Order: sequence, then C-alpha cells, then structure tokens
Amino acid sequence: MGRKLKITLVRSKYGWSKKQRATIAGLGLRKIGHTVVRPDNPCIRGMVEKVKHLVRVEEIDE
Repeated sequence: MGRKLKITLVRSKYGWSKKQRATIAGLGLRKIGHTVVRPDNPCIRGMVEKVKHLVRVEEIDE
C-alpha cells in the first residue's frame, strides 16, 4: 500500500491556542493516549508539525 503515520496524543490539548486544538480535532484525536493511523502525505505532515509538542508520531508500512 503505502506509508502511514501512527499519531498518539501525549499531552493535553487544553491551554493551547484554538488553532492547535482544531488541528488536534482535525487529526481525529480526542483524549490523551488516543491513537489514530493516517496516510503519510504533506497535508497530514503539516498538521503534525503544528502540534508536534503534543503528539508522538511513528511511521509504519502497510
């Protein structure tokens, strides 16, 4: 298939800007410890870059 990103929320989204909270929601993350798998593309990479201080990212092959 292609590369995918496993994204886990590791810090609280509260206390950060509305844009960063909206980015977390856009990635589909809800609460600390929640993990989602998203395709590895420039759009998702940009979203992760905006909230890199709140998430942990792993690359996986499928």
